[in-house]
Amino acid sequence: MTQSPFKDGLLDGKVAFVAGGTSGINLGIAKRYAELGAKVAVLGRNPEKAANAAAEIGHGAIGLTADVRDYGAIRAAMEDVRSRLGPMDIVVSGAAGNFLAPALGMSANAFKTVVDIDLNGTFNVFRGCHDLLAPNASLIAITAGQAVNAMQLQAHACAAKAGINQLIRVLALEWGPDVRVNGISPGPIEGTEGMARLAPDASTKQKHFERIAMKRWGIIEEIAEGAVFLSSDAAKYITGTILDIDGGSQLGDATRRDLGSGLA
Repeated sequence: MTQSPFKDGLLDGKVAFVAGGTSGINLGIAKRYAELGAKVAVLGRNPEKAANAAAEIGHGAIGLTADVRDYGAIRAAMEDVRSRLGPMDIVVSGAAGNFLAPALGMSANAFKTVVDIDLNGTFNVFRGCHDLLAPNASLIAITAGQAVNAMQLQAHACAAKAGINQLIRVLALEWGPDVRVNGISPGPIEGTEGMARLAPDASTKQKHFERIAMKRWGIIEEIAEGAVFLSSDAAKYITGTILDIDGGSQLGDATRRDLGSGLA
């Protein structure tokens, strides 16, 4: 990755809470916040993973355990962060569940589980933090291209992510001007569990690659830089926006063709 455009110390004194921050993209975001000076708390369901993530992040990061589907547990975790680190300036809701399954091959409980983790979990995180925030706080939900592009075997994820996109917009309307609410929609990111689930074999992975206009896989650090931007003063007039960090993979068929050079 090229050198970051953000200066060391950019987030000095800020408090960041990252739900789902024990692995993958969310852990990458938490690491970057800490590198730039933020006091970071990450939350996951597994105590050991939460502790390991905090140790990996360093910079005094703390690891917490709760299930985003449990509003009371989420609220308690956030109150703990407030008491230990101070009011939260940045809150990222990134916990997610996914798998490939046709609608007719999916139980009602399986569908509900993904909606509960992704959509209800995002509501729980954002609703639970509202009165624990510092002035001019930035909230970021991790969504996905399935929110706007229908995908076979993804009825559950498409429904959940579409709901997250609308939740972002509604909360931006209701909570402005004191709180900014935005989303990040990552594209195919190399080395993530999400990519492994959506592209479990070489053929499927190639199909995903063919949709990328920039003709390369994204990396976790690029999503983290986007999260830093949305959390910084450079984005202080941005709210209700979904930032696509996807190499153009949502634009349509990016298969290379000979388009010619002449004018019609």
